[in-house]
Amino acid sequence: MADALVRGGTSAPAAPVTARPGGGRRGRPGRRGQRLVEALFLVPAALYLLLFFGYPVVKNVVMSFQEYTTRTFFTGEAPFVGVDNYVNVVTSPVFDRALLNTVLFTLGSIAGQFVLGLAIALFFQRRFPLSGVMRSLILLPWLIPMIAGSAVWRWILDADNGVLNRVLEALPFVDAGPQWLTSTSLALVAVIGVNIWLGIPFNMTILYGGLQEIPEELYEAGELDGATGWRAFRHITWPMLRPVVTVVLVLGVVYTLKVLDVILGLTNGGPANSTQLISTLSYDTSFRQFDFGGGAALGNVLVLLSLVFAIVYLRFNRRAVDE
Repeated sequence: MADALVRGGTSAPAAPVTARPGGGRRGRPGRRGQRLVEALFLVPAALYLLLFFGYPVVKNVVMSFQEYTTRTFFTGEAPFVGVDNYVNVVTSPVFDRALLNTVLFTLGSIAGQFVLGLAIALFFQRRFPLSGVMRSLILLPWLIPMIAGSAVWRWILDADNGVLNRVLEALPFVDAGPQWLTSTSLALVAVIGVNIWLGIPFNMTILYGGLQEIPEELYEAGELDGATGWRAFRHITWPMLRPVVTVVLVLGVVYTLKVLDVILGLTNGGPANSTQLISTLSYDTSFRQFDFGGGAALGNVLVLLSLVFAIVYLRFNRRAVDE
C-alpha cells in the first residue's frame, strides 16, 4: 500500500506546524506594546520626580554660582560669579564655628537618639500589659510639630521660670539653676538634648519593627548553645538588625543635618553663635541678609556633608558584613 502511494505521487498529509506562543515575529509587537504601556505608567512618576525634586536641586546648584539677590526678582538678572559664593561663605568668620557645631550637634543627636531608641525598642520587645499604649505615647514627640515642641522646651529650660530649674533649685545641693539657653557652654548641650527627645520615637519605631522580623527560632537555638542576654544580642540580634541600623543612621544624619526649626525655636543660633549650624547660617544668609546665592552655596555644603557620611558609613558597613 505504501509503495502504491509513492508510485502514484501521493503522500500522507503533513502535521500542521503550530507557532510557539510569544515566539517568532508574532510575539514582538506584543512585547513592544507591553513595554510601551509600562513606559507610559512610569511617565507620571518620572515627571513628578523631575519637577519637584530634580528642578529644585538643579536650581539651587545654579543659584550658588550666581549673584542672586532681591534685585534679581525685579530685573531678572543674576550675574554668574563662579565660586565666589562658596569662597565667601567658607571664609566668613562664622563658618568655622557653624561647621564645628553642626558636627557636634549631629554626632550627639544621632548617638543619643539611636542608643535610647534601641534600648526602648528592646524593652518593648518583651510583652507586658499596656505595652501598646506606652508605645503610642512615646510617638507623641514625633507627631508634635517641631516648632511647637521647641516652644514648650524653651519654657521648660527658662532660667528664671522654667520647670527644670524650679525642680533643681528645690534640691539641697543646688544653689542656682543653670542658664540652659543663655550660656555659651550649655546652650548647644540643651539643644542636642531637645533634638534627642524629638528623634527617639523615629529610631524606636524603625528598630522595633526590625526586631519583630527576627525569628524566635534563632534565640531558641542560641539558648541551647548558651547564647543568652548580651551574647544573644551580640551574635543574633545585632547581625540580623544591621540592615535596619544602616537605614536608621543614614536617614538620621540626613534629617539632623538640616534641622532648622529646633534651633530657631530655642536659641535662634545664639548666644554668640554657640548654637549656630550650617542650616541656620544658610537660613540667615538667604532670608535675613537676602543673599540667596550664598545661602544656596551653604545648602550645597550640607548636601556634600550628607553624601560624604553616607558613602563612608556604607563602605565601613560593607566591610564589616564581608568580614
